[in-house]
Amino acid sequence: MTWPVAIHPSNAIRQALIARVQSVFNDRARGEAPVIRSANALYDPDSVIWRVHGDVTTMMIGGVTALLLQMLHPAALAGVWDHSSFRSDMLGRLRRTARFIAVTTFGEESEAQAAIDRVCQVHRHVTGVLPDGTFYSASDPGLLAWVHVCEAIGFLDAWICFGEPGMSRADQDSYFAQAGLVARMLGATPVPETRAEAEALIASFQPRLVADARTREVARMILSQPAPSLAFAPAQAMLMQSAIDIMSDWAKEMHGLDIPRMTAPLIRKGTMTIAQTLRWAFAQQRQPPDTCAHSPSISAIGQRSSLPVRL
Repeated sequence: MTWPVAIHPSNAIRQALIARVQSVFNDRARGEAPVIRSANALYDPDSVIWRVHGDVTTMMIGGVTALLLQMLHPAALAGVWDHSSFRSDMLGRLRRTARFIAVTTFGEESEAQAAIDRVCQVHRHVTGVLPDGTFYSASDPGLLAWVHVCEAIGFLDAWICFGEPGMSRADQDSYFAQAGLVARMLGATPVPETRAEAEALIASFQPRLVADARTREVARMILSQPAPSLAFAPAQAMLMQSAIDIMSDWAKEMHGLDIPRMTAPLIRKGTMTIAQTLRWAFAQQRQPPDTCAHSPSISAIGQRSSLPVRL
């Protein structure tokens, strides 16, 4: 008689967490599978961008931060409002964006190039007129630069806050230089090469940023999106609060968002616990890229629910 192999309780918990994350971020009905780490990616496996993009919790947090920043630009907001399925299918739209980031970071170089080509093709058809009569285009180099710098600063600041508080300035600069590769391939300009350049670029955009009724509506949808399950709802709420917490004060003021000073330390501690738990759950899946292992980050889950919008 053959007896079933016993599963250690810790492994059962780990497997349940992995299954939950993957079920949220992969559309099984569409046949989606996790992106696989490749030794032939655009970036080396030991690159800083693999490290920054290699944590599901901080990428979710940074993705929300980036979205909130992006929506302050009238043209970025209009592209989403007028042309995207974001309002009617927010999770699906964000999943597709997440897959783009996963493929261009961890996937085969040929797959990354194909994904970039597809996005560029879509961008050529996204045009319109702002309420003040100004023409906009998703292929505009300056608009692409805004979308990019919001993503980069959001992902990096979330990683620093909840993943690597002592990250050196040199490594931060390397991240911006590496992330700029895909931005340029998409047509963005100017593209910051250092943290100082990124901060200066954001500052140069500030006079053009606006928070209006549509901005607030999109922000409300982002921050109040339904959790995938009742069990996940408290964790999701914590991550959303952390995304607000790491935003610049001027951006929080424009959105009318804030985290009470007494509450912020509790949110940070709770978010760190979530991050450490998910790192523990995915830790055993870490393998060298030449073994075709799944990353414990966005390359493991394929997509995630809170990522910046590609117009």
